[in-house]
Amino acid sequence: MKCVIIDDEPLALSVLEKYIAAFPVIELVGAFDDAIEGGRFLKTHVVDLLFIDINMPDLSGLELVARLEIRPMVIFTTAYKKFAYEGFELEAVDYLLKPITIERFEKSVQKAAERFALKNPREKEESIVVRSEYKAIKIALTDIAYIEGMEDYIKIHLLSSRHPVMTLMSLKGILEILPESGFSRIHRSYIVPTMQVKSIQNKKVKLLSSVELPVSDSYVEFIEKWKNQQA
Repeated sequence: MKCVIIDDEPLALSVLEKYIAAFPVIELVGAFDDAIEGGRFLKTHVVDLLFIDINMPDLSGLELVARLEIRPMVIFTTAYKKFAYEGFELEAVDYLLKPITIERFEKSVQKAAERFALKNPREKEESIVVRSEYKAIKIALTDIAYIEGMEDYIKIHLLSSRHPVMTLMSLKGILEILPESGFSRIHRSYIVPTMQVKSIQNKKVKLLSSVELPVSDSYVEFIEKWKNQQA
């Protein structure tokens, strides 16, 4: 997602630039400390996501967003709670109170990514972004060998690496951001990409990577579904 920052506070601009750099799913294409200048840029460039301060001289963030004919997704940033209602009236993705923490910023980015995926289905089918070791990791869906659920986190096993990506998420949570047609849960502990299934025998799935995984009774309908697709 291409994003722009408009904020008249130098420190706020710097913090947001630093945060954005940590998330591969968003690309910074413009940063402005003047609302009017930022507004001109938005009129002539395609932008997916806008981080904008509300309280600015000459033109407030609320006024600028309301004037835009083509409106990107908006995340308002401000030190004042009192503007929250007006922000959501403009269908903002989120409303961040300063000082902004990286954890709160990440939640906003995830909200924006989910909304973007709904509007752009092909983008959703190409990759996912997860948090691992304090970094945002972009994973191509075609690189996923299988996903393993642990107690309070998951391991995403990759075709391109011997080292899985570990992230604090449930199997149910990861299924919500994966395309339904390409991934199936076969066990309380496993999700597999349908295209990676080589064969199924005796309630065991053999993947193209030679890994074998069990199919539990709760998900036995996957076997019939897969066989019908092969017919």
